[in-house]
Amino acid sequence: MYTTNTFKDIYATKNDIDWTLLESVQSIIKTVQQQGDQALFDYSKQFDAVELTDLEVPSSTLKEAYESIDADLRKALEEAKSNIETYQNSIKWKQGPSSELYQKIHPLNRVGIYVPGGTAPLVSTVLMTTVLANVAGVKETIIVTPPQADGIQKAILAACYIVEADHVYQVGGAQAVAALAYGTETIQKVDKIVGPGNQFVAMAKKLVYGDVGIDSIAGPSEIVVVVDESTRADWVAYDLLAQAEHDVQARTFLISESKEKIEEILTEVQRKAPLQSRAAIIEESLKQHHYSIHTASKEETIEVVNLIAGEHISIQTNDAESYVDLITTAGAIFIGDRSPEAIGDYVAGPSHVLPTGGNARFSNGLSVNDFLRTNSVIHLSQATFEEMASSGVRLAEEEALQAHRDSLYYRLEDNSNDQN
Repeated sequence: MYTTNTFKDIYATKNDIDWTLLESVQSIIKTVQQQGDQALFDYSKQFDAVELTDLEVPSSTLKEAYESIDADLRKALEEAKSNIETYQNSIKWKQGPSSELYQKIHPLNRVGIYVPGGTAPLVSTVLMTTVLANVAGVKETIIVTPPQADGIQKAILAACYIVEADHVYQVGGAQAVAALAYGTETIQKVDKIVGPGNQFVAMAKKLVYGDVGIDSIAGPSEIVVVVDESTRADWVAYDLLAQAEHDVQARTFLISESKEKIEEILTEVQRKAPLQSRAAIIEESLKQHHYSIHTASKEETIEVVNLIAGEHISIQTNDAESYVDLITTAGAIFIGDRSPEAIGDYVAGPSHVLPTGGNARFSNGLSVNDFLRTNSVIHLSQATFEEMASSGVRLAEEEALQAHRDSLYYRLEDNSNDQN
């Protein structure tokens, strides 16, 4: 069921976007551009088997959902929201004192947030995206989530109420991305689209990028767990199962210098997997996308972890803290056995929207700063201009751009004449 591989096999796990979807997603986007709301109604019937009469979920429905959920769930949502706000405020770009060269920081005007539905509706994604936009000061937040035959899950609607989303629309898939990117009669065009989704959503985000901003192209979720002889095998087994239950494409990596510990953990996984509510999904995920990697040393372990550049890196060894400065490519790092990845999914504070498929090599997890934009301000004194301009003149001459050169040179000359 599970294969122990060398770290060289990691290269085979690269998550390439499914280009076979290109033509169909292009068609969906074009149809939404041409037909607007009607295309969204038609696609909801075709793909979701739901006949809609209205796209927007009324604010009164959000409030009713909030009031109808149990008190423990309300408390959990509110606590998660508070933790996320606290963390995001702590890392938010701050406006520095003005000088001759500085930046101005502004929130985005309108943001679209995709919240997956289906068999595992991600209530937490509402918080892990919209709260960040709110902290940034985004003027308008628009949430889209796939329609359901029995209605959108109440917990998702309650979460939308808690984060005070400006609009919630029951539309999903590539058509939702197209609506956010280009607008329809009902849905206004946004400046940026964030949030995870399936392959159709990922392809659509890739295609609309440039006309609208996006956070990333999300692939299957993944976890890398590093263990040693001191690790609790049963706890790590649950961590691997928690990742595998996301999707049949979810990836799990177990790395250790101890073959015995790897075998002990895998035995626990095999024993516990059939008992899970999503056992079939877990079975397929582990069968196709689990990697147990035996390393020769800590140095090789670090090399492998950085090579994977995983979404979640969990270090559960007796020297876990020593890994923090050595891991340079990771979406998020979880240190110690009391910091399981699942706590980051829900309530720790950092967003769970993280780079996948090795993209941590060049990108970061979603944060409040993704909802802010900066513009440079250059306001030079005469003295500073004179210090810089001669070098600018020379560079303009090298590039054979005479007007650039003259723009600088004659100001220098004028300053020189004034001094005489």
